[in-house]
Amino acid sequence: MPEQTESPDRTDADRLDRTDRPDQTDDPVQTDRPERWTGSTVYPDMWADPDDDPRNSEGPSPDGELPTLQDYLKDYRLTLRMKCEGLTPEQLARRSVPPSTMSLLGLLRHLAEVERDWRNWLTEDEPLPKLYGARDADFDDVRPEQAMVDAAYADLEREQRATDEAVHAFTDLGERVGRDRVSIRELLVHRIEEYARHCGHADLLRECVDGRVGQ
Repeated sequence: MPEQTESPDRTDADRLDRTDRPDQTDDPVQTDRPERWTGSTVYPDMWADPDDDPRNSEGPSPDGELPTLQDYLKDYRLTLRMKCEGLTPEQLARRSVPPSTMSLLGLLRHLAEVERDWRNWLTEDEPLPKLYGARDADFDDVRPEQAMVDAAYADLEREQRATDEAVHAFTDLGERVGRDRVSIRELLVHRIEEYARHCGHADLLRECVDGRVGQ
């Protein structure tokens, strides 16, 4: 029999043994993948059944620019919370997409920090102090403790409420405010974008934690 040889189109990386590739050997995303599942029994690509989904609303969409923006913001906020539901503190704190330091608990803390910072956009006063201290402490200082989970939810609700009240004081979406003269419309759109972006992160984090998927 002729001696078998490797295909000439294989690269050096293809020929490396797994033990020679330390970036993959101990990666939990590569070796410990949970089975994918959804809580929905009606539509397999959804997070929950329509009757159980708080984002599901009957009737026409809101009329007007401001109600539309507020409706999108509300739904993305709900989505973030739904992606965190049913998990233990350890699961919420797990950095399940290495080497990123993100976790679902970190996202809750980060959005609380961001909501607080958005109020700085509305004024020329001294900025409010950060909730968690140093830059990136919202992610880096996460611990798998119920007290920290409870505090994160409380912080997020409080900061969302305070920012909503501050923004609602402005009736003209075109009004420019703060040191950077940002318009209220731009701030509202930016808030939607921030939540939407991090809901995408939450999709991946949650799937890696326990396999649950859905829009």
